[in-house]
Amino acid sequence: MAEMFSCRQKTSLSFLNRPDLPKLAYKRLKGKSPGIIFIPGYISNMNGTKALAIEEFCKSLGHAYIRFDYSGVGSSDGNLEESTMGKWRKDVLSIIDDLAEGPQILVGSSLGGWLMLHAAIARPEKVMALIGVATAADGLVTQFNQLPVERASDMVKKEVEMKGVWSMPSKYHEEGVYHIQYSFIKEAEHHCLLHSPIPVNCPIRLLHGMKDDVVPWHTSMQVADRVLSTDVDVILRKHSDHRMKEKADIQLLVYTIDDLIDKLSTIVN
Repeated sequence: MAEMFSCRQKTSLSFLNRPDLPKLAYKRLKGKSPGIIFIPGYISNMNGTKALAIEEFCKSLGHAYIRFDYSGVGSSDGNLEESTMGKWRKDVLSIIDDLAEGPQILVGSSLGGWLMLHAAIARPEKVMALIGVATAADGLVTQFNQLPVERASDMVKKEVEMKGVWSMPSKYHEEGVYHIQYSFIKEAEHHCLLHSPIPVNCPIRLLHGMKDDVVPWHTSMQVADRVLSTDVDVILRKHSDHRMKEKADIQLLVYTIDDLIDKLSTIVN
């Protein structure tokens, strides 16, 4: 593993042009199958710790890798205030359809874990395996609906409806709060998955920190229970938080990718 981060060659920024849709910024490594695609969290970009660590790992193995920014985020075109789960789902499918070659392993972080499930449902012939990191299936919808049912919180909900923005406290944002469009939450309701069986049959690995105070680790258990796949492992790290970006977390992530590549290579080749 020591050599993993040693050779840093730059991957150049490219753009995927799409008729009538915002251009998507991405970086791609050419290489062997299965390829890996990293799907970031809510308003996270492609330059986070996990995205870069996976790139170095894929480089060392010679496997194909794509990381990208959602429309309205990072270097991609589009307006964040107009973003929806449906639009970001289309972004993920554009990357799979127009850029990815051959079978793919999707790695979804937080909200990206929710979107990876949608991608696996929509493209079962191309998505061979899933790795979720603090998978936030139904995340923002559940969090908004779970605001305590007290008069004060009813007022909070009404205020959000009136203002059109929910200011959700977060220690992971420099302002200490995420400003989430109410329209994003309402539209996301159409993409909830945990209320019924999830028609995904490929191998799934769900990594979650038990100190996660954003998305409870029980969410990964619910996903494991709901998916039709029988090849599902949930791996809990007792002292990890939502970001799962400490050295041991990253090590677990790349080991998990490595293990799935081995598993799939015996099937694919």
